[in-house]
Amino acid sequence: MRRDLSFVSIGVGIFFFLQSANGQVRDTVQPVNLVKIWESIASHNHQLKLQRLKGIATSLAIIEAKDQYLPTISLNGDFKLNTKFLLYPEGLFSAPQDVPVSGYGYGLGYNLNLNLYNGGLDKRNIQLKKEEKLAMQFEYELQHSNLKYITAVAYYELYKFIKFKEFISAEISTEQRQLSTIEHLYKNGIVLKSDVLRIAVKLDNLELRRSEVLKRIDLTKQKLNVLMGRGEMESLQIALQEDLNPDLQDVHTYGDYVGIAQLQSQEFKIIESTIKTNELKLKQVKSATRPKLYLYSNYSYTYPQISFYPYSNNLWGFGQTGLKMQWSIDNAFKSKHAIAQANIHIEEQKSVMQIKQEEVNLKIRQAFLQREQAQQQVLTAEKNIAQNTETVRVIKNSYLNQESLLTDLLEAENALLEAKFNHISALVELKLSHIQLLAITGIL
Repeated sequence: MRRDLSFVSIGVGIFFFLQSANGQVRDTVQPVNLVKIWESIASHNHQLKLQRLKGIATSLAIIEAKDQYLPTISLNGDFKLNTKFLLYPEGLFSAPQDVPVSGYGYGLGYNLNLNLYNGGLDKRNIQLKKEEKLAMQFEYELQHSNLKYITAVAYYELYKFIKFKEFISAEISTEQRQLSTIEHLYKNGIVLKSDVLRIAVKLDNLELRRSEVLKRIDLTKQKLNVLMGRGEMESLQIALQEDLNPDLQDVHTYGDYVGIAQLQSQEFKIIESTIKTNELKLKQVKSATRPKLYLYSNYSYTYPQISFYPYSNNLWGFGQTGLKMQWSIDNAFKSKHAIAQANIHIEEQKSVMQIKQEEVNLKIRQAFLQREQAQQQVLTAEKNIAQNTETVRVIKNSYLNQESLLTDLLEAENALLEAKFNHISALVELKLSHIQLLAITGIL
């Protein structure tokens, strides 16, 4: 019996130890702010990893383009069986002369070819690859900036939902205490049964609303974990002590933001890079009309010697070194349409740049006005909270003195709760509109 009790005691001790350990693990989850999440995204986000791989590929493409400057060299070898070597000195239908050659043959040699000048095609090809790498870098920065903004939206949505949950939980606690008071008044015959039912219905609605908010919290945490490259269901806590009011003392005017976007917007830089690429392609097309100059060299050993007269069954060696010029004259006519097409592509990209400038300016204007509107909404929400708080206090006192209806009190409490929701939503909108301005202008 004592042995059984000792085993039970050990089991209970292990159980409480494991529970304590699990509690310590949960407690070690440190809350993170938006900057920490951005750092994690920069290191672990899968989309950015893919973009970095593309950047590495463009770097290798530059090296590959430089390799075109190296001479091409090849080794050649063959082995063959020879037929009879027949000569027809008097014509095809005359009796042939049989030249004695070996029944087999072989050869071994090399060929070397060095491009000395080809109209600058290889040099501009390197410039094209460098421009592609630069455009890839701009695309990476644009995608990074967009991800930071998307993450900020999810982060502050999570912040908002957590605050909603806190407001609802506090309201539920208040209503539970209020329900106890009203039940006591009902037992004493001071209030009607309908008042008890109204409070109970409100508590049910608040519980339902909190359940919906909790689901939104879980979904938003999952989204943040995916953006950070973590496991979808990993524990995540964010810092709730952050001041959502952005520092608007050093903010710029609408014109300032437009000027900054002209210099720093990744979207503009990508289009500018595309224009430069098309200009280089135009030069490449024009270079096709220019002559090409090569240095070549070859040498080979061949058996038997049947290339020059007199023929011989001996091993022989022969080579050449010299300059070779090639000029495709027909390209001067064929390239006219290619040049015209390249010019059209350049003009197209310039038009795209103008359209993009108009789009970005409109986005800046919208975000700028949204920030101003959010500032006004924050001030209005703060006034509403103060007003509704006082209204709830007055109506609650009058209700307890049987001078007002419970429906008036519930409406005032609902209005106060909605004012708190609106205040947090306005603060989040103010913060996000400011971050959106930074993302559009390329500052983020």
